[in-house]
This record gives sequence, C-alpha cells and structure tokens, in this order.
Amino acid sequence: MDFSDPLPSSTSEDEGAPVSRVALLPVGSLEQHGPHLPLTTDTVIASTLARILADAHPGLRVLPPIAFGCSHEHEAWPGTVSVSAPTLYAMASDIAESLRRAGTPKLVLVNGHGGNHVLANLVQASGGDMALFPGPHDWEAARKAARMSTWNDRDMHAGELETSVLLHARPDLVRPGYEEADHFADRRDHMLTAGLARYTRSGVVGRPSRATAAEGRDLLAHLVEVFAGYLRVLDPKQPPHQDQRTGQGGDQGQDPVDHRSGQTRR
Repeated sequence: MDFSDPLPSSTSEDEGAPVSRVALLPVGSLEQHGPHLPLTTDTVIASTLARILADAHPGLRVLPPIAFGCSHEHEAWPGTVSVSAPTLYAMASDIAESLRRAGTPKLVLVNGHGGNHVLANLVQASGGDMALFPGPHDWEAARKAARMSTWNDRDMHAGELETSVLLHARPDLVRPGYEEADHFADRRDHMLTAGLARYTRSGVVGRPSRATAAEGRDLLAHLVEVFAGYLRVLDPKQPPHQDQRTGQGGDQGQDPVDHRSGQTRR
C-alpha cells in the first residue's frame, strides 16, 4: 500500500452509492518530533492507520485528516502550531454532524496525538455514535505484539513507536541520526504546566534507536485486529472484518518477525 498521499482520491460519485455508515477521521498535529521526524508525524501516523483500517474493513469511508491539534506543550520548538481544545472539539463535532446529515451516522476519530485529550470528551458525549481509536491500552498492547522494547510512558515522543511506524510507512520522512537520539525523562510531573522543553532539549522522549520498519508493520497489524471490536460496538450492522495484509514496500506480504529470536512468527 502506498502511504505517500494522505488525501482520499474518491469522487462524489464514488461516495454516493452506497453511502458508508462509518467514517474514519484521522486527527494529528503539527508539532516538533525531534530532529529526525517531521512536524507532521502524528498526522502521517493517523492517516496511515485510517487507510489500513479501511482496507481491512470494507465499507468504511476515510476522510482527509485534521492536521492541527492541541500541541501547546511543544511550542518551545520552531514549527509547532496549535489550535485550542474548543476549536478541535468544534471541528470534529461539526464534521460528525455534516456526516450525519449526509447519511453516515457513525464516526471514528483515529487519533495520532496524545495531547488531543478533548476528543475523549466529544466521544463521551456522542451517545454511542462516535469512537476514539487507538486508546492508550491499544498502543501498549500493540507495542507488545510488535515485540517493542519500550512502553508508552517511557517512549512517549519521537521514540521507538513513532519512528518504527514511519520507517515502515514513510521511510523517506525519517532523517539520519535517530540511532543516536535516545533520551529518557521518566518523571514529567509538570509537563502540562511547564511544557516538554523542561524535560528534553531535543524534543525526544524515548528510544528511537530501537526502531525498525518490521516493528512498525507488526504494530499496525495488531491495531487492525483489535479495531474489529470497536467496530462491532459502534455499528453492529457493519460487515465483518476481512483479514488482509498491512505490509508495504519491501516487507509487504511477509509474516511478522519475532525480533528477539530473529525467527518468523506465523
């Protein structure tokens, strides 16, 4: 699958028959991700995941991403641009209402930025018409499935997880130097007040040196599997999950690899 263009290419006629019951809205951010990943990292990850989910679960509509999020804790670094929580809430809410008027009653917010906390409140108030995916527990389980060596709290920004996903989906966006960019800041008690710059000079918190394209592939594959449960709860009328590969480029169609043993997992 080619992930180079996050914008859907469908026409109005394509979307008209039949009308999808469920839409996927990628939500990212425009914020620093250290010296080795682009400002658009969260948006690229959310868009990539949304496309893979739609490929595996036929009948879902993929929307263009919201490419700005609540990134105020990153504003010490050049290039970061934020919107306020009420603005992000209003944008996602308005999109959901527009979709309902057009005959698509259900919306999944595919969130790539942990700081977009307000999206959880929007889903909470939706009366069962919206879902937020992935949740923190989904990311953690996906790390384990991909045999990553880090966990969410320690590897929270521009680390093993995010670098691995981009090495798989958009290796052209990963700059040299990630192999030596590790930085740990396990106690970030005042990050929301003081910003992330209090805890890291580079903007990295995690272990990008551990990242591999195979880990990114396996992590995304796990998220596709667990998403089926979200879909069943959100819209029981949706067709059942279709098992499809999520590989791309040189590792397309390969079996997942156990990175501890070096053996192929089947």
